[in-house]
Amino acid sequence: MYEGAIQDLIDELGRLPGVGPKSAQRIAFHVLSADPADVTRLANSLRRVKELVRFCTTCFNVAESEQCRVCRDTRRSNEVICVVEEPKDVVAIERTGEFRGRYHVLGGAINPLEGVGPDNLRIRELLIRLGAGEVKELILATDPNTEGEATATYLAIMVKPMGIAVTRLASGLPVGGDLEYADEITLGRAFEGRRAV
Repeated sequence: MYEGAIQDLIDELGRLPGVGPKSAQRIAFHVLSADPADVTRLANSLRRVKELVRFCTTCFNVAESEQCRVCRDTRRSNEVICVVEEPKDVVAIERTGEFRGRYHVLGGAINPLEGVGPDNLRIRELLIRLGAGEVKELILATDPNTEGEATATYLAIMVKPMGIAVTRLASGLPVGGDLEYADEITLGRAFEGRRAV
């Protein structure tokens, strides 16, 4: 344990997701030995994020104005919405260059053990968007884990009466992966999602 400002910094860094006590200590000592201009830039970036960044009023992606970059893009299709859990998932899908529709960010996934139910997510807002009648397909791109699957199943049940096609991202073996290292669920999904060559 240290005292004063350095311990306060270690404690605050340790509260960040994925940063354990050792990493927090390493980062704190890096900040301590870093050039003051670099530390000032970091502090200013943190302050600006809290002051400027908000959630898009349409899809709930991160934005610095009322709508995010994707929602402002008039070249994108309004007939397809891809549902993701978090804004970082939008970035991952955008990197592929394969999707030209719209997004809807739920803000998490259904997780009863953590006290997160459908009412804690932006599902009501999604249903309002779908109710406008313009959407023809809803792509469920939630994480392929228990919470993501529960969320996708819940959404599919909610949307089915609306007559909108509901699809789920394929899951299976990663490119370059070895079969011997694949878990049973991943391998099972790869068999289910096989296609003709």
